[in-house]
Amino acid sequence: MQWFEVGVKYYKVGEDGNEKKVSEVFLIDAVSWTESEARMIEQLKEFVKGEFVIDSMKKSKLSEVFPYDSGEWWFKVAIDMVTIDESAGKEKKIKLYYLIAADNIQEALTRMNESLDPMIVPYVITGINVSNIVDIFPYFKNEENE
Repeated sequence: MQWFEVGVKYYKVGEDGNEKKVSEVFLIDAVSWTESEARMIEQLKEFVKGEFVIDSMKKSKLSEVFPYDSGEWWFKVAIDMVTIDESAGKEKKIKLYYLIAADNIQEALTRMNESLDPMIVPYVITGINVSNIVDIFPYFKNEENE
């Protein structure tokens, strides 16, 4: 499976009760571009009243997503790790990106460290930023039967 970032434009009712056109980014788990678009359309039909347009799609560079039941924001976390290239006998620096749900940066940092705790390879968190991703739609096996 692969994560895809999907940009969508639609009309949303604001807190003031007025409709306004918004552009939002969603993350969806799929095996292909076609499946990504089809699954996104099905998800959008559930909460968007009226028309919507998928205006962008790209493969995400995220290595993994860590959802939590609580967490107002999605934070994108960048980490660097050093591995050994066995064939060349040299150290190799790798940059990985993760997405984690949290209410603030400190909670995101704590949750990220807890999630990566089992990792044997040493790593350094090089950045934590609030992501523009509004929601994620992971793949569940029971979706195959629908």
